[in-house]
Amino acid sequence: MARECFFCGKKPTSGRTITRRGMAKSMGGVGRKITGKTLRRFMPNIQSVKTLVDGKAKKVNACAKCLKAGKAKK
Repeated sequence: MARECFFCGKKPTSGRTITRRGMAKSMGGVGRKITGKTLRRFMPNIQSVKTLVDGKAKKVNACAKCLKAGKAKK
């Protein structure tokens, strides 16, 4: 349950960082070459907030998008 939004279920996703070298063709080079791909995780902006759940005050994890939308009412 850690790092997961209580309201929308947003959680970390995986992806890659791509390392490149060389100069772009548009700048007069021979093109950019990929030299490595490394796995990484894209972490959501999770905040711990106190909100009303079923009429009771409860501490939950909510993403910044849900907080901005007003889903975590006090």
